[in-house]
Amino acid sequence: MSDTHDGVPAVGSHASAVPATTQEPIADPGLPPHVWRPTDVDDRLGKRAERQIATLFFLSMVCGVLFVIAYFSLEIGDSVDTFAGLGASTVALGLALGGALLFIGIGVIQWARKLMADHEIIEMRHPGRSSDDDRAATLEALDTGIMESGIGRRPLVRNSLLGAVGLLGLPAVVLLRDLGPLPGDKLAQTIWKPGMRVVRDVVGTPIKASEIEVGDLVNAAPEALFPTEENGYEEIEGVPLQVQKAKGAVIVVRMEPDDIVPGRGRDNWSVNGILCYSKICTHVGCPISLYERTTHHVLCPCHQSTFDLADSARVIFGPAARPLPQLPLAVDDEGYLVAQSGFTEPIGASYWERERQ
Repeated sequence: MSDTHDGVPAVGSHASAVPATTQEPIADPGLPPHVWRPTDVDDRLGKRAERQIATLFFLSMVCGVLFVIAYFSLEIGDSVDTFAGLGASTVALGLALGGALLFIGIGVIQWARKLMADHEIIEMRHPGRSSDDDRAATLEALDTGIMESGIGRRPLVRNSLLGAVGLLGLPAVVLLRDLGPLPGDKLAQTIWKPGMRVVRDVVGTPIKASEIEVGDLVNAAPEALFPTEENGYEEIEGVPLQVQKAKGAVIVVRMEPDDIVPGRGRDNWSVNGILCYSKICTHVGCPISLYERTTHHVLCPCHQSTFDLADSARVIFGPAARPLPQLPLAVDDEGYLVAQSGFTEPIGASYWERERQ
């Protein structure tokens, strides 16, 4: 029987044994002859192109330095109109950072066009894992590309590029300053003071111990955040008010006194089974209030850190590093809940305490 039909190899014939790597998917259309660039044949022009590229990278460095100077010398929100109603700080920072990136981009493009090798290369696609020979050839081609790029024998271009890219880190560093001030010891201090009443959040009404039932959880705050003529606290507004709200938020819970396991030195921190803890999770600072009254567990909705409020808010599950800070409670002459003192430990996320731990 013939292995062909009208000149086409039959299925299963010896023709199918021809390796696929020898069969190109399409015929080579042909490429125009390679034309050498002026910088390829004239070393003087190559050196000039090298200086031009280095100059572009140097200009990028200058723009990076100008960004830092503008950041510290011009007031953010400066009302001086410079262009389309934008302030001087906005325009200066935008132009400086844009120039730093632009000059690096132009320099890299000129480097590729004038100094790097420009030969056409073809790489056939292959399924799955490459053979060891292909991998070795790829590494060899990579080494060849690095050599042909001239990065090793053109130190002026290489060093100026490294300098320009390195200085781009300066704008990134100073921009991090806009994320806000470092906490320092500010989180160790809240507005809570001895004798300050615990009031309901949002409405600001004081809380009597007799009003809280077993199993209740109340979102609360310091009375100083709701100043009146009666309590005599100074009014706080704007950002300072929001800061004190964030740091002073607490939860008040009541359980059977026999269920409480007081921590060391905390025997008198509760009032008839009423306990008060910071509302800020010690993991990353999310507000917590998901309470399971039968187990006395409170859950943070962000990352599921779980605290046992009956046992000094001990962490029983999740990524939190330490218990919720507890606020010692008492009652005043009118039966309202008051703080014995402020928090005895920092509130919020515990990252700044890791050295001490």
